[in-house]
Amino acid sequence: MTLHGYEEILAPNVYYDREHGTEAAKILPGEYYATARDMLLVTVLGSCVCACIRDPRSGIGGMNHFMLPDAGGDQGSPLGDSARYGAYAMEILINQLLKMGAKREHLEAKVFGGGAVLRGFTVGNVGERNAEFVLEFLHTENIPIMAQDLLDIYPRKVYFFPATGLVRVKKLKNVHNNTIVDRESEYKLRLRYSKVEGDVELFS
Repeated sequence: MTLHGYEEILAPNVYYDREHGTEAAKILPGEYYATARDMLLVTVLGSCVCACIRDPRSGIGGMNHFMLPDAGGDQGSPLGDSARYGAYAMEILINQLLKMGAKREHLEAKVFGGGAVLRGFTVGNVGERNAEFVLEFLHTENIPIMAQDLLDIYPRKVYFFPATGLVRVKKLKNVHNNTIVDRESEYKLRLRYSKVEGDVELFS
């Protein structure tokens, strides 16, 4: 069975989650996933943030995972040039949800991440800037925030069930490997040498 029309994904890692007894998609930094099916979306966050956005009437929902690049000339303000990356990550997910049948006026969000967990990231307040950006973006777009767990010093593992809106957050207080740090550091490096090609406009 083809899944076209049900979901559109960017570099997905889809697997069967034995703990929850359902199909799941793992979202890595810079990725997103939108679906109309009853499944689980999972990500692990350090300084990055993720937005879990859904239309509760249709059950269509999705998750992204992103970070603002270095502030550059915007002096740390999430409203500067770097915000275009966050806006792109948010708009590409929202537009996909709308294309799949979600209604703009019904969208609601839950947001997570922005922890001060990466060595060398604290100088630019990366996690804080990411958290501030996602809250401001959703406020500007009039998308209500139903729940949030931002900042702090711990990485988080986020489990999102778009069909029901349920989110489980596990704070990883005893992480003994550098996977999260390495993954986000590599992503940060990619952002530094890339640029957003064109702008994404929200459907009305």
